[in-house]
Amino acid sequence: MAPETIRSILFAMRKCAHVIEYAVLALLLWRALRSGSALRAKMSMLFGAVLLGCAVFAASDEFHQSFVKSRTSSVRDVVLDIAGGLFGLLIGMSFAHRRPKNARSTTQGHFVNARL
Repeated sequence: MAPETIRSILFAMRKCAHVIEYAVLALLLWRALRSGSALRAKMSMLFGAVLLGCAVFAASDEFHQSFVKSRTSSVRDVVLDIAGGLFGLLIGMSFAHRRPKNARSTTQGHFVNARL
């Protein structure tokens, strides 16, 4: 395989990794905040808060990389990270709307009594 082909494959894989990592981050943040915060009632506010959190984390990560000699920082990577966060949020919201409403209400608020 030609070295240029290998470089282009590695470049594509690194950019896909940005999207996937931030999609997972957004899914986990959205799930954590959705079930345990006052933002639960306002889904649009929750969506914006998670996307803003992903954007701030992406920008701070690229800022950190600007100080590491072996790494380069890029605004394009921040944009890819935000797109990944948006992708993760859309996946999470699509699964949330699939569950029946009665299943959502019965699973929230129940705690297991773990006293021995």
